[in-house]
Amino acid sequence: MSVRRNKGLIAAAAALAASGVAMAAVPASAADTPRFLAPSELPPHAASEWFAGPVTAGQPDPLPMCVGEALPSTSVHRAYRTEYDTGALQVTVVERSEQRAKEFAALLRGKLDGCAKKVMKEDPGTTAKQKYYGKVNAEEGAHVYGVHTVTSWGASDINLFSVGRDGATVTLVTWGQMGGFADAQVADFKTTTATAVNKLY
Repeated sequence: MSVRRNKGLIAAAAALAASGVAMAAVPASAADTPRFLAPSELPPHAASEWFAGPVTAGQPDPLPMCVGEALPSTSVHRAYRTEYDTGALQVTVVERSEQRAKEFAALLRGKLDGCAKKVMKEDPGTTAKQKYYGKVNAEEGAHVYGVHTVTSWGASDINLFSVGRDGATVTLVTWGQMGGFADAQVADFKTTTATAVNKLY
């Protein structure tokens, strides 16, 4: 286990040194690099396939709702999209120890616990509600949340979030599209989350 984690730390250092440069050439099977979701492993879309961007060092731009400011510069991310208004994101952070990873995962979960209140405080023109969809059994575990927002001009969006951990590595997965809680692909997203966590190494 310690050898595996040390390799992960090397990968994080390399990601930081890249200073945000896209790492599209990083092979998904590299033993020392946390592996990212393949497009086919995302919740299926009824009318489009998924497309994936490169695995990229640094914070994603734009930052994901509620948890974005907590993501460190050592983050590595990959964005996904369909031909329609559905998108997804995976962000992975390799910490220096399992304890730090536990604390970071708890930090992200805490921000998601208060997400709806934060959204409405920062934008009084938006109404937000949220749900906790429970735990996913994968490695050290993952937790799934949903947040529905409606703006003053009528835009309605549903977003799903999951935070999972494998040892010293934490991964955040997001999925979003137009609609409400009834449109959330929760079961499929839980499957995606389990895959993401199990693929970290």
